[in-house]
Amino acid sequence: MKTDKHDQAPAETEKMTRKAYEAELEKLHVELVKLQMWLVAKKKKVCVVFEGRDTAGKGGTIKAITERVSPRVFRVVALPAPTDREKSQMYFQRYMRHLPAAGEFVIFDRSWYNRAGVERVMEFTSEANVRKFLRTTPLVEAAIVQSGIILLKYWLEVSDEEQTRRLKERATDGRKLWKLTPMDLKSYGRWYDYSRARDDMFAATDSPQAPWYVARTDDKRRGRLNIIRHMLDKIPYEELPREKFSLPKRQKRGDYVESDYPFKFIKEQY
Repeated sequence: MKTDKHDQAPAETEKMTRKAYEAELEKLHVELVKLQMWLVAKKKKVCVVFEGRDTAGKGGTIKAITERVSPRVFRVVALPAPTDREKSQMYFQRYMRHLPAAGEFVIFDRSWYNRAGVERVMEFTSEANVRKFLRTTPLVEAAIVQSGIILLKYWLEVSDEEQTRRLKERATDGRKLWKLTPMDLKSYGRWYDYSRARDDMFAATDSPQAPWYVARTDDKRRGRLNIIRHMLDKIPYEELPREKFSLPKRQKRGDYVESDYPFKFIKEQY
C-alpha cells in the first residue's frame, strides 16, 4: 500500500533498545516530578490532547507520562461513546467539564477532535456538523488558553505498514486483545479517508494559540521520549527548592504485643 506524502517517514533508524529507552525515560520522569511540584505550588493548569490513528501509541505514551507521578495531579480522560443525553448537549459540553483546575494536569486520550476524525470518517455525524466544528474549535481553544490553561495538542503519526503490523500483533497477543475492536478493523480500511480528515483538521485548527505538534511513532520508544521532552520544553516549569529530608525517630515498642489474629495471607505462588 502506497502512503501519501504526509505519511512518508524519514530514512530508517535503528530501533531504540529497551535499556537505552529506560535510561532516558528515568531522567524524564525526574523532570515530570519537578513539573508536578511546580504545577501544584504555583496553581497552574495544563491540558494535553493526544490524537492519531489507531495503534499510533497514544496509550503507551500516556502511561509513560503518568507512571511516576500522582494520579491526583495527572488525570487521564478517556471518554466512552456519548449517551443520548450527551448527544443532545452542546458538542463541547461533555469535554469542558474535564478541563483542569488549579494544580492539575489533564490528558485527553482522544478528545473533542473525535468529531473531526472517527465521527466524520465513520459517518457518525453530518458533514455540516463537521464544518461547524472546524469553524468553532479555534474560538473554543482560544477561550481555553485565555483562561490560563496551557494547551498542548499532539498528533501521533504511524505509517500504514507499522499500523498493519501492530493490528496483527493485537490479534495474537492475549494482553492486547481488548485493544482490537470492530471499529479498529473498519477504520483500517479507510486509511486515506482518515488522511483527508486529518489534513482538513490541521488546516482549520492549527492556530497560533493552540498549534498541532506531530510526533512520528513507528519507533514507540523514541516517539514517547520525544513527546515527553517536547512537552517539558513547552511548559515553563522550574525546579522548586525542597526541604531537607530526614526520618523521625521511631517510637519504642512499649507495651505493644504482636497480635495472634488469624490474618488471611494470600498464597505465595511466586
